[in-house]
Amino acid sequence: MPLLLPLLPLIAQVGPFATTPGAGRSTPVEQGVVRPKRRPTWVAEGAAPEAASAKSGRGKECVAQVDNDADDAVELAQGWLANGAASAGERAEANLCLGLAQARLGEWGEAETAFLAARDAAGTDRLMRARLGAMAGNAALAAGADDRALAALDGAKADVAGLSDPALATTVALDRARALVGLKRLDEAGTALAEARTASPDNAEAWLLSATLSRRQGNLAAAQEQIVRAAELMPVDPAIGLEAGVIAVLAGHEEAARKSWQSVIAAAPDSPEAETAKGYLAQLGPVPAKEAGR
Repeated sequence: MPLLLPLLPLIAQVGPFATTPGAGRSTPVEQGVVRPKRRPTWVAEGAAPEAASAKSGRGKECVAQVDNDADDAVELAQGWLANGAASAGERAEANLCLGLAQARLGEWGEAETAFLAARDAAGTDRLMRARLGAMAGNAALAAGADDRALAALDGAKADVAGLSDPALATTVALDRARALVGLKRLDEAGTALAEARTASPDNAEAWLLSATLSRRQGNLAAAQEQIVRAAELMPVDPAIGLEAGVIAVLAGHEEAARKSWQSVIAAAPDSPEAETAKGYLAQLGPVPAKEAGR
């Protein structure tokens, strides 16, 4: 197993920014986006998020089946909705199960619809509504439907307001930022990221996404401060190392950028970030002779 190199010392090597950003020998063409297409964590874990889980015996049985056989769970949920989900609570649980199963199958648009139906059936339970709205928004993001995602997430933001649930508020703010970036509403995305940092000051992802957005908006000084904070919170993270290198090279610090990207490859050689880092290094080309001789 390769040695996992802490990224913070490498980031710290960047130092003051050059008078002219991008003064390095070459600047890489960016690969990847602020809002990566990713499977939601709750799909990978095979369970509904906290406070959006089923409570009835039938609901628990259906959700458990998602992990065993998602196709069968879809049939169970649809049968429940067609024959017997009479109360609002039952409709909410049946649609929750249906959405989880469809998300597990990668049917993001269908999952979004089911989560929205579950949210609407949740009535005045604001926490449940917020959770389900966040899940609907996340599914819409995975489907590439930024406008629909933002609508669901705006509803979740309204529902979570005043609930004293910083983790959920942060999740909603981060996904709102992703949707807003997709819609090219960058200033609003920056506001959403500031909300995420306020709700959860120790959330490394919030600082990483903030650094990426600041860098894209040309504010390299803010980007540097934010990526350093991200690295302080999560010293070994390939996504942070990748972004740190981009910021460094745009500031004219090619050697520091190379070291950041090389650390990503050493820390997580089979990761998508490592592949991107290799591409960046290839774009920079060979180490200049004056650096290679040091």
